[in-house]
Amino acid sequence: MALHRLARVVIGVPDVVATGAYYRDFGLDQLSDDPRGQRFGTQDGGEQLSLVPSPRRRLVELTVGADDADDVGRVAAALTRLGVAAEGGRPGAGWIAAVEPVTGLRAVVRVEPRRVQRAVAATPYNGPGRIDRTGRAPGVERTAAVRPRRLGHVVVGSTDPDATERFFRDGLGFRLSDRIAGAGAFLRCSTDHHNVLVLRAPTTFLHHTSWQVDDVDEVGRGATAMLAGHPERHVWGLGRHHAGSNFFWYLKDPAGNFSEYYSDMDCIVDDQLWTAEALEGAKGLFNWGPPPPPSFLRPEDLAELMTGAHAPR
Repeated sequence: MALHRLARVVIGVPDVVATGAYYRDFGLDQLSDDPRGQRFGTQDGGEQLSLVPSPRRRLVELTVGADDADDVGRVAAALTRLGVAAEGGRPGAGWIAAVEPVTGLRAVVRVEPRRVQRAVAATPYNGPGRIDRTGRAPGVERTAAVRPRRLGHVVVGSTDPDATERFFRDGLGFRLSDRIAGAGAFLRCSTDHHNVLVLRAPTTFLHHTSWQVDDVDEVGRGATAMLAGHPERHVWGLGRHHAGSNFFWYLKDPAGNFSEYYSDMDCIVDDQLWTAEALEGAKGLFNWGPPPPPSFLRPEDLAELMTGAHAPR
């Protein structure tokens, strides 16, 4: 695959300072603290999040890593076939950018080196007839703050999900992993099961960003720390998804965006060995865990976002 990762996102929020404090608590490394825009990084992904002022919360931009200028050229040709105007993309250029017509999201494909994650030892878990560890479980001995390893995916609402899916698949070169029947498409630009999920929605909005941690203990420890003194941050978890198979816990930032700690995501290393499914009912949301609250499916500010009739700025 010429595309190799979801590199970074830019999120617009009404209060950059308050939202920035949330993502520091979440475990991201703050790289700048300018109230006009704050930047954050992860252990393995480098700079991956920018917060910028916006009248209402929204996903402003995402950047996808590509291997070389030929890959950028292929994206330029594909966008031309779709009739989508683009910036950059000239022969030999290292980047191209285009606005997805339905959501107003600016997507950038840029030549970037592949990042190889530092491998850590697998967490040992005991099981029936199997003793993989002795003594206390490592997860209960940990005291350091949870720090996400990298950005995994974003989820966006679109009033025309078929058109938005075409932009990502036929324009940028994403591939389909699974569908939520009649509601959305899980798309990938890496070996992760999904890097973008496009959801059918009554208006354009950012549903959530998702951040990888080492294992299910870090999912639980991270969420527990975030909720200490801030119960209003809780959204949904702990649970395990069916699509992607990952463990999850969702929290909410001050702007109303959800952020997810996740671990143990499905990886698709050979396209020939994966068959996309159309997931029906609960499978489209989760495999086990508490049922999702109504606010997960319809965020509490959705009516306000609809009234505001999103106009890209």
